[in-house]
Amino acid sequence: MNRTIKFLARSSRTILIPLHFVIVGCGLGGLAAAHCLGRAGHTVTVFESASCIGEVGAGIQISPNLSRLLIRWGLGNELRKASVKPESITFRRYNTGHRVGWTKWGENMDRDYGAPYCHVHRADLLDMLFKLASPYMSLFLNSRVVSLDPDLGKVTLESGQTFRADVVLGADGVKSMIREVVVGHPDKPIPTGDAAYRAIIPTSEMVKDPDLKPLVDHPEMTGWIGPGRHIMAYCIRGTQEYNLVMLHPDRGLREAYNVPGCVHKMRSDFAGWEPRVQKLLALVSSTLIWPLLDRDPLDTWIHPSGKVALLGDACHPMLPYRAQGSAMAIEDAAVLGVLFSHITSRGQIRPLLEAYQALRHPRTTETQLASRLNQKIFHLPDGPEQEARDLSMRKGMEDSLREERGEPSLDGSSGNANVWADRTKNRIQFCYDAEEEAERWWNTFEKRWSTGEPLTFKL
Repeated sequence: MNRTIKFLARSSRTILIPLHFVIVGCGLGGLAAAHCLGRAGHTVTVFESASCIGEVGAGIQISPNLSRLLIRWGLGNELRKASVKPESITFRRYNTGHRVGWTKWGENMDRDYGAPYCHVHRADLLDMLFKLASPYMSLFLNSRVVSLDPDLGKVTLESGQTFRADVVLGADGVKSMIREVVVGHPDKPIPTGDAAYRAIIPTSEMVKDPDLKPLVDHPEMTGWIGPGRHIMAYCIRGTQEYNLVMLHPDRGLREAYNVPGCVHKMRSDFAGWEPRVQKLLALVSSTLIWPLLDRDPLDTWIHPSGKVALLGDACHPMLPYRAQGSAMAIEDAAVLGVLFSHITSRGQIRPLLEAYQALRHPRTTETQLASRLNQKIFHLPDGPEQEARDLSMRKGMEDSLREERGEPSLDGSSGNANVWADRTKNRIQFCYDAEEEAERWWNTFEKRWSTGEPLTFKL
């Protein structure tokens, strides 16, 4: 049945060819894809191997390129209630706590990039997207996909049930099984040498300490950077909780996830760090630990059959050093939703998937590489390179402080070691509008498509 939809709350159109999409994986990217494709009028079936939809305690950063989509999709009020808008980002020396980098955020983000930068609990964002997607999807929990026939678009569950679809989307994460079908051979993620402790502290305990209280009263993203490891910390849930992500050398965890960590070992990993760090870690009662796995960019995200494609961490896993993993997955979903809202024949399925890949591959690859670079920048051993990094960050900080005093910027931010002080990179990352990019592509190619002119896409 044809359905009339609204796109970007500005125009409406009727989809002519409703398709059946199977999405493997019910994380942030899978839910966003279910919402975007479902509201475009397609039938969506989602298979999730877990027995329930939920997230363990962890914060997540929502940059303007993501928040503008969430707000446009009607989540603005929920996002404001659940999030904290950081006033700034600060980088500190690990052993002294001295500030080496600072960039004003807060309302500057809204002003410069048209949408807020905020921090939320990952479970809250998952819940928001689940509510958006629920009206549009049939969700099967405890339903592990064990095989896929890409030529038929047929998935087989562990139970033996089979389902066929016009398009199968692999949103099954960094250890994606669908990815191996697309590339045609076993393809395991690569250990990065790093792992991360995750912990959440109730801020009711922090405000009792005059050294920690400012971290709650004036929320910002604070990064303590040191040899071989760093900590990122920020408030979530209306400053009721404080999120800690502590990166350190991996000790052979490999593919284990959400493993309870040893609090004593966690503290010893950051022995010698400044007093505020020691006080924060003393408040941690439990922690989870997980390895950071990576993959090289793929040549293609689409199976030769033209019926299977990847999105999110399945094709471009992001290390957390640029805080863009969730944003990239949800941008993927937004682009797919726009492109497939225009479909008028089944012969367009493969070209639209190729358009999706051509639109997304360069951006996600660049973001992957930026994340890897930050891993090196944050973890430099003390010495000449570290001193040059700190000097670069201080120059960016001085420029930000100059602007705060109402003085003209010297615009010395290009290539700054604090990537969030680099205005050019921020504009590229944060001004991006995934839906508008997809609409712009369609408006450019629609006439050529309607005349039967073949379209080719090159990465």
